[in-house]
Amino acid sequence: MKIALLSEKYTPDIGGLAISAGRLGHLLASAGHEVRVFAPTLGLPASEKRSLPHNGVSVTRFGARKRVDDTLVDWLELILEEHKRAPFDVLNAYFLPQAGFVATYAGKYLGIPSVVSIRGNDIERAAFDPSKFSHVMYALQNADAVTTNASELTKKAKAFVDREIFLIPNGIDTDHFRPLQKNAALAESLELGDLLVIGFSGELREKKGLRALLRGYAKLNAVRPTALLIVGDVRAGEDKQAFDELRASIPNSQIVITGFVSHKDIPSFYSLMDVFVHPSLRDGMPNALLEAMACEKSVIATPVGGIMDIVENEKNGMLIHINDENALTDKVCELLDDHEKRQRLGKAARETIEGRFTLANELKANLDVYRNLGLKV
Repeated sequence: MKIALLSEKYTPDIGGLAISAGRLGHLLASAGHEVRVFAPTLGLPASEKRSLPHNGVSVTRFGARKRVDDTLVDWLELILEEHKRAPFDVLNAYFLPQAGFVATYAGKYLGIPSVVSIRGNDIERAAFDPSKFSHVMYALQNADAVTTNASELTKKAKAFVDREIFLIPNGIDTDHFRPLQKNAALAESLELGDLLVIGFSGELREKKGLRALLRGYAKLNAVRPTALLIVGDVRAGEDKQAFDELRASIPNSQIVITGFVSHKDIPSFYSLMDVFVHPSLRDGMPNALLEAMACEKSVIATPVGGIMDIVENEKNGMLIHINDENALTDKVCELLDDHEKRQRLGKAARETIEGRFTLANELKANLDVYRNLGLKV
C-alpha cells in the first residue's frame, strides 16, 4: 500500500506533532508499506523541495511561503503532482487546519480515501480562529475517516460534527524507554550534584503549565533544595520572557535547561529524575508523559486531554488541578519523602504503558482504519 502522510511537523522537528507523525511513518514502513511524507519547512526557499530517506520513509520537505494560503496551494499541487507520477492508495494527515484540509481536498479531487487525525491544539485552539475554522470543519466533515489520540478530543470533535471518530492512543517503544540506572556521569555534567531532581520533558510553554511549574518549584525549593531539570527548551518569545522573570525571582534555584536532546539519548535523562511533572493546561496525549511512565518514573500531571486516559490518581500516578502550584508542591514533597510510593507508582506506570500504549497497538489501530475504508493492508 502506498501512503501519503501529510504533517505540518515531522521528526526531527521539535514537538509532539513531529514525534507522533514520525512514529506513524516509521511504523507503517516497518509493516511493509510505502510511506511518503510531505511537510512544509521554513528551512527551504519557497517553491523549492527536497526529498530524503528517514527510517525507511521518503520525506519530502517543501519551502513554506509567508502567506499560509500560498503554502496550502503549493502543498495541494505537490500531492497532485506526486500522485500522478506514482499513485497513492490513501492520504493520511496529522493536524486538521492545514494538513487535514489539504489531504481531504486532495482525496476528494483524486477520488482516493483521506484520513485526518486530531492531535490537540487543532480542535482546542484552531477551531476558535476564524481564519482556520472553515478548514477544520471541512476536514472533519469530508475526510473519509477521522482519528484522534484522546477520548476528550473525541468528545470535543463530536460537538462540531456527529460522525464516527476512531480513538488511537499514542504508542511507546518500551524497549527504548525503559528503567535505567541513574547516569552519574550525565548528572555530573549537568551539575545536579546530590540534589533530588524534579523533571519535565518537551518544549516548556504556557500551555504546558510553565507558571505553575516554576511557582511550584519555587515553593518547594524554599523548604527543600531540589533541582528542576527541563529536558528540552523554553519556547521563545513571551514564554521565554515569563520563564526568565519567574526564574529570577527564585533564590538559590538549580534549574537546568538541556536544549535539544536526541530521541536516542532521552532515556538517560529520565534516569536522573526522582519525580516527573507535567502540569498542562491543555493537551492531546503527551508523548513525554508516556515516555516517563515507560521509564518507571512516578508522575504528577493535570487531568486534561489525553492525560485522563493515561493516569489514574494514586494508582499509576498523581493528578492535580491545573494552575494549582500549592498542590504541585505538596505532591512532589509527598513523593520525595516516600521512596516506596515512588517505586510503586513507577512500576504501575510502566505496566500501564506495556498493557495499553504500545507501538503494536498503535500500528494495528491505524491499519484497522485503512481496512474499514476497503484498503488492502
